[in-house]
Amino acid sequence: MMPRMIDPHRLLAFCTMSVLLSVVPGPSVLFVVGRALAHGRRTALASVLGNALGGYALVVAVALGIGTLVETSALVFGLIKFAGAAYLIHLGVQAVRASWRSRERAATFAPTPSGARGSVRAGFLVGVTNPKSVVFLTAMLPQFVDREAGHVTLQMLILGVAGAVLALISDGLWGLTASAARTWFGRSPRRMAMVGGAGGLAMIGLGTTVAVTGRAD
Repeated sequence: MMPRMIDPHRLLAFCTMSVLLSVVPGPSVLFVVGRALAHGRRTALASVLGNALGGYALVVAVALGIGTLVETSALVFGLIKFAGAAYLIHLGVQAVRASWRSRERAATFAPTPSGARGSVRAGFLVGVTNPKSVVFLTAMLPQFVDREAGHVTLQMLILGVAGAVLALISDGLWGLTASAARTWFGRSPRRMAMVGGAGGLAMIGLGTTVAVTGRAD
């Protein structure tokens, strides 16, 4: 027997919360902006898609009960946190090194060598290794579920789709805005290299922040 339709008021409340969280410059926004400044629009949008898919993978984990393990285990939380932080720093170092090479050639900043597929993969890894998102979803997502309607897991998955779509739109707008600024700076190869380096430094700073931030318990 299929669950009755999710209460539209609960869905609206969840979407409103998701929009408010998406428009505030958080880790995902800073990651997308950094990728846009370092590599341009195509990489930024591919990273947005990957980040949204990674975020939805966390929704699936929460719906299946895995999120509780991350929330309660300091070891698992720490392992995921440091893995995500290390990957962000790695991406930032790559961008900074590419900007140095670009400055030496005095040419337009080169696109990321991994291509669109690699950028989607990078965004997914960043999104799925964000332990703060797991903890947040574990705490908040169940509050928007109608338990009397049954099929709690399915309801969470449906709510997660709505949140992922909204995050995709919001982060995409951030990426387009940042890549537009990058295009303007692209009139000068020297400035272009500086912008690419700034994007790399932003990702390194974000990774460092993630690494030193502890659990909120």
